[in-house]
Amino acid sequence: MKHILIILASLLISVVGLTMTSSEQRPRLREFGIKTGILNPGPLNAITDVPGVKVGQVTLIEGESIRTGVTAILPHEGNIFQQKVPGAIFVANGFGKLTGISQVEELGNIETPIILTNTLSVPTAADAVIDYILSLPGNKTVGSVNPVVGETNDGYLNDIRGRHVKKEHVIQAINKAATGPVEEGCVGAGTGTSCYGWKGGIGTASRKLPESRGGYTVGVLVQTNFGGILQINGYPVGIKLGNYYMKRDVEEKDPAGSCMVVVATDAPLDCHNLKRLAQRALLGIPRTGGFYTSGSGDYCVAFSTAEDVRIPYRSRENTLKQEILRTDRMSPLFLAAAEASEEAILNSLFKATTMEGKGGRKEEALPLDKIKKIMDEAPKR
Repeated sequence: MKHILIILASLLISVVGLTMTSSEQRPRLREFGIKTGILNPGPLNAITDVPGVKVGQVTLIEGESIRTGVTAILPHEGNIFQQKVPGAIFVANGFGKLTGISQVEELGNIETPIILTNTLSVPTAADAVIDYILSLPGNKTVGSVNPVVGETNDGYLNDIRGRHVKKEHVIQAINKAATGPVEEGCVGAGTGTSCYGWKGGIGTASRKLPESRGGYTVGVLVQTNFGGILQINGYPVGIKLGNYYMKRDVEEKDPAGSCMVVVATDAPLDCHNLKRLAQRALLGIPRTGGFYTSGSGDYCVAFSTAEDVRIPYRSRENTLKQEILRTDRMSPLFLAAAEASEEAILNSLFKATTMEGKGGRKEEALPLDKIKKIMDEAPKR
């Protein structure tokens, strides 16, 4: 009996080891040898290349049916309610549950961390963000908070009706937020999501402009959960793989889904140009083969981290003095946002691993061995 237990334990360790190794070995897009766009990424090729931006994630994988989580994005290290950042939201297709959108639209600023989670956990996450803001030193008299919480529906793999994301998970994600590399794939709010018929998740990327164009950085983080016809560098990979929308007259699985995009920049932008930047960041979806389906919630939340454009909660002055980038200098930033979003979406696919979930359903990881063969045969650009 003792020997049997030892053998079983060894097998379990081997299986776990193989799983971890497999996950660790899945490369990001550039590590795989594919480059998109013409601009260079930042050092980490992540949203955290934008100075001050922090990301925290909590992943919930329990039993056979809990596959969900939380991703928190913090625009700066201080009290964001007291030092709000200029912000904007652009909607490509509005089948979603993004809280806080009307106040951001009206006032042009963001005053809380940005939270991503699953559809039915949005109210819980919003309540947790309110708790977090009210608890911060200096916020004792605050009586109104506008939480910004976005979502995608992970109900294919996750027991979404169980509402397993709790307030403590959201607070934990906020408190553990850090600069540095960002974990991608089946983590945080992307734990149970799907993309282009494969396992999706969290992805991130960045672009840094040449000094002659301001030297600004644009960083993007995505939560991918949508369908279409996967393209890489314009090549119809989804068709080559035989897994794409409208392959059959009757779909086996609803192609509707959503994509949340968060874009950060250190360029000194006002809310008007941030909304224009958000619009371009959503181009990552069609650049990779999506088209904003009728049942999709495709949103982009954009903000600037530049200290000179922050908005204090209270001021004795009647006016606010800011130095912002000229509108006719925006085009390089537009290109950066489109390129970073495209690569972030592909990173979410490349890093995600095969996952089984609710009801024995399975979402396969993008088959990188087949991708390599397809891309090797693709016309060179």
